[in-house]
Amino acid sequence: MRVSLGDREAFSLLYDATSAKLFGVCLRVLNDRAEAEDTLQEVFVKVWHKADQYKANGYSPMTWLITLTRNTAIDRLRSKKAVNVDIADVHDLSDGAPTPEADAIASSERQRLNNCLDELDADRSDAVRRAYLDGDSYKDLAARYDVPLNTMRTWLRRSLLTLKDCLSR
Repeated sequence: MRVSLGDREAFSLLYDATSAKLFGVCLRVLNDRAEAEDTLQEVFVKVWHKADQYKANGYSPMTWLITLTRNTAIDRLRSKKAVNVDIADVHDLSDGAPTPEADAIASSERQRLNNCLDELDADRSDAVRRAYLDGDSYKDLAARYDVPLNTMRTWLRRSLLTLKDCLSR
């Protein structure tokens, strides 16, 4: 809001808080550090001039910034005559590694899942981890915990339902 009013201090804070992530978006799309730096500068010039066009419509300001950055980077990529890239090919430019944003989301989700697993009884939590993360079979788990096979299936099914409820909170 303050950026749209021309507040330079707010703009500086916004830049400090978001430039690294937005640079990562530019770099992923363009695969060229110099082009990414130029694009990032262009993005922040647009933000300075168009901040009043941001409307809170359910999307976070960061989502708006990432979308603006990605679109600007794609436009720059398209404008380069030497590289004939279709929008579908933009994904081919990535190195396959998760983006910083994807890493942050995965880390948050992993923490939520671990918290929910910690709410289960220790043996059931361990069985779920072994079955779905380590790939142990139901038969191996039943032998490990000295329970009938159907009991192990019930443990896992009920544990998954509990996890589902926990993760939906």
